[in-house]
Amino acid sequence: MVDPDVALFAAIIEAGSLSAAGRALCISPAMVSKRLARLEDRLGVRLVHRTTRRLELTIRGERFHRDVVAILAKLREAEERVADRLTVPAGPLRISAPTSFGRLHIAPRLKPFLDLYPAIELEIDLSDDFVDLLAGGGDVAIRITSRLEPGLEAVRLADSQRILCAAPQYLAQRGIPANAAALANHDILAASGQLPWRLLGPSGDLMINGKSHVRTNSSEVVRELTVAGVGISLRSLWDISEELVAGNLVRVLPELQGSADVGIFAVYPKTPMRPASLSALLAYLGSLWGAVPPWEIPVLFVE
Repeated sequence: MVDPDVALFAAIIEAGSLSAAGRALCISPAMVSKRLARLEDRLGVRLVHRTTRRLELTIRGERFHRDVVAILAKLREAEERVADRLTVPAGPLRISAPTSFGRLHIAPRLKPFLDLYPAIELEIDLSDDFVDLLAGGGDVAIRITSRLEPGLEAVRLADSQRILCAAPQYLAQRGIPANAAALANHDILAASGQLPWRLLGPSGDLMINGKSHVRTNSSEVVRELTVAGVGISLRSLWDISEELVAGNLVRVLPELQGSADVGIFAVYPKTPMRPASLSALLAYLGSLWGAVPPWEIPVLFVE
């Protein structure tokens, strides 16, 4: 049995604040603070630096949190084993996904899965922030990436082709770039952390650097700005295929595309005994898209 104050400590870190943990556990922030202080007094160490805006783990607190998360994971595994959840798809299952991809391609396709496994208690977290599964951030995450972090296993769901695109009205005003070098004379759009662009062309890899014409932390905002005619962006086909078919966006420099090694993965922590609910979800997600995902078909209309 895990000490309640230790479990509360893990809940505080996962929630990100005392008040958020209190809301999740239906106890007052004052009681949360009191119990955290009681745990620190008992251990004789400071686990968390508290400020008015956020919590920050101390070095010892970070080490303790890592151990606690591992213990809680083992306890959950034991509970699932005793409840037959390792063989019968049932119980809590938490999935995280990037906001746009989750909204467009995960949420609309979940009903058949939920109908098939009504005993699974599914929780969906849509966020463009990095979700640390190894720190207890969920059971499975959708990653659109070329590199997977150590400690995780993955099922590749589909490729993620990315193209340069712009609205027809933008190109009518600013002209069509003749080559990659001409992009320096255009307004480019990218969310924070998305520049430089690494592109693949007939002569090999090239890198496009610069400054986004509008600063934003939201990839969805970049999409809407592009459709509105503000500039040129590098977008995934899963995000803009309908706009390409409708003519609201057109491909720019079709000889260039994003790095081919980027894929869409369902990732999950390595474990010797995978719950049946997780296995069922991975199998379902892996069956959704074939060798050519439906969002790649519109490229035939614009090349």
